Amino acid sequence: MAIIVNLDVMMAKRKMSLNELSDKVDLTLSNLSILKTGKAKAIRFSTLEAICKVLECQPGDILEFRPDK
Repeated sequence: MAIIVNLDVMMAKRKMSLNELSDKVDLTLSNLSILKTGKAKAIRFSTLEAICKVLECQPGDILEFRPDK
């Protein structure tokens, strides 16, 4: 897939666990895990906004476009 999810990188930079992020964003661990592993097919803007607020980052810090070769 051409969209890469760097959620784990931002969480590591902020020294935040998946459990902590789950609590602060009010998402289930399973949904966050799906997003973190890049298996998600979509993300709601409200979810992306909440993650960015908690991690104090921009959407581009979490999502990256890499063209398929």
